[in-house]
Amino acid sequence: MNDFKQKIILITGASTGVGEGIARELLSRGAKVAITGRNSDNLKKAINEWDPTGDSVLPITADVRNLSDCERMVTTVLEKFGALHGLVNNAGVTGPHGVKIEDYDFEAWQDVINTDVTGTFLGMKFGIPAIVKSGGGAVVNLSACNGITGIAGIAPYTAAKHAVLGLTRAVALEYAEQGVRVNAVGPGYVATPGILALPQDVQTMMAESHPMKRMATREDVAKMVAFLLSDDSRFCTGGFYPVDGGYTAQ
Repeated sequence: MNDFKQKIILITGASTGVGEGIARELLSRGAKVAITGRNSDNLKKAINEWDPTGDSVLPITADVRNLSDCERMVTTVLEKFGALHGLVNNAGVTGPHGVKIEDYDFEAWQDVINTDVTGTFLGMKFGIPAIVKSGGGAVVNLSACNGITGIAGIAPYTAAKHAVLGLTRAVALEYAEQGVRVNAVGPGYVATPGILALPQDVQTMMAESHPMKRMATREDVAKMVAFLLSDDSRFCTGGFYPVDGGYTAQ
């Protein structure tokens, strides 16, 4: 399980939800992880639970919508650990659900695009040069099953996740000869604590939308991310890897 020993991985939006699951998986495999989030209290809680000594987990309060924050988070990782071998652009928001485009609030559109698309762009803008200087590694961007499908009522989120896939493919080509692989993961509905707090009928609808008739666990997503960061996927770049129980096969 120690296939990430001596590896330094930066994960955005990792104090809760899917990002937390990814961070825990990588820690269990021997990685040192830097986790970012906008809520410093959530970050402190995560550190207290995972690594009270601070030897293996570095919390960074940062907003991926902000250029200087993204530059600082990478610099902070290098100052603490001396290298960066992997980047997981996980931070994202879905925005309002069930809203037609004509009724969609412009500020809500900007928040989704700035978090999901600009945040991914900025993560790679500053993270990839650090990975190159550290001898190479991998980037995993969190798209979604609607990165290749359309879902009515969440057009901005659907557009953003399509854009994440486009960024993934273009940047993979740019760095294919420099030792940096870039891939995207496309989860379906994931049983995060936030989702599990929704009404039972909503959870059932989400589960039933997958042919496998359940939602993904955070571990399902985290294990795919770990594979794509590991040397086991050394010939994989520019790809989209669904973790959706067959959703995109329909």
